[in-house]
Amino acid sequence: MQRRLPRRRGIAYHPRMEPHPHILVVDDDREIRDLLARFLERHQLRVTAVRDAREARRAWPNGHFQLVVLDLMLPGESGLDLARYLRTQSNVPIVMLTAMGEETDRIIGLELGADDYVAKPFNPRELLARIRAVLRRAGEPSVPSGAAGGSRALRFAGWTLEPARRRLLNPEGAEVALTGGEYDLLVALVERANRVLTRDMLLDLLRGRQAGPFDRAIDVAVSRLRRKLEDGGRNAQLIKTVRGGGYVLAATVERV
Repeated sequence: MQRRLPRRRGIAYHPRMEPHPHILVVDDDREIRDLLARFLERHQLRVTAVRDAREARRAWPNGHFQLVVLDLMLPGESGLDLARYLRTQSNVPIVMLTAMGEETDRIIGLELGADDYVAKPFNPRELLARIRAVLRRAGEPSVPSGAAGGSRALRFAGWTLEPARRRLLNPEGAEVALTGGEYDLLVALVERANRVLTRDMLLDLLRGRQAGPFDRAIDVAVSRLRRKLEDGGRNAQLIKTVRGGGYVLAATVERV
């Protein structure tokens, strides 16, 4: 049975440019929790480690966290439910910890707005690399080279992309909350408007790795971004699916 997911709402996330980002680690396994806390702290990250969703909710209001490492298999309230709650509060980046083979939960987590995932068992160095990559994307003041590389805004189908501020404005001028992954996906599509981009190309552009046989991260991210760009149905065909090919942003892009 297909699960119906709520539309995401909440405030836009603007990362603080702090020398030691504050990470919230949520995992019920004490050994993993303590190991991660010590490892991340040795690599210049501040860590608050909690064992379940209740403790995470308690720590959240005053933590000023820059990223959440979230185990999906939690006792009581699940990690998916906690991710759904966090997405009503903020666009803070989320890196999920998932059990090997739990593809369904991973896909749902990505649909809820998680930015990346690491399957257990994992190498702490891999997780650290993913955390740094997500923080880097969230904190970049501008977009790398290409059509969106400068500070000038880009307009397409009434929407405005502001690379210097990493934000998207709808046709009425209101900011639309995007995760770091959603923003980077939109930039990749805008930079290559009217060109077909395969899933492998997008994965390589966004995450620097090739798609695995069950990796639907790009499909999920496109679906989420598409919902946000629908704008009451007016732009339902803005991001088109090319059968057997990939995705294309069907719009004229101009600098303003």
